[in-house]
Amino acid sequence: MERQEIFEQIKEILEPYVKNEEAFAAMNEDTSILEDLEVNSARLVDIILAFEDEFDIEVDDESADQVVTIGDAVELIHERLEA
Repeated sequence: MERQEIFEQIKEILEPYVKNEEAFAAMNEDTSILEDLEVNSARLVDIILAFEDEFDIEVDDESADQVVTIGDAVELIHERLEA
């Protein structure tokens, strides 16, 4: 799966959790999920679980803790899909 496809699916997953619509509209791989999109940190767990379901991957706690930006999420998912 291409990185752009992963990005688009991540965007769909994130949409219900985003509090900053302007940042969401301008989202790119450098966008911080917690700071820029103002996603509640407790919701990040739900988002990681959604990534696992959507992409049929496993994300361990250590890897989940490394997801800060959209690019981190894309890279994590891309790596898991390639494995």
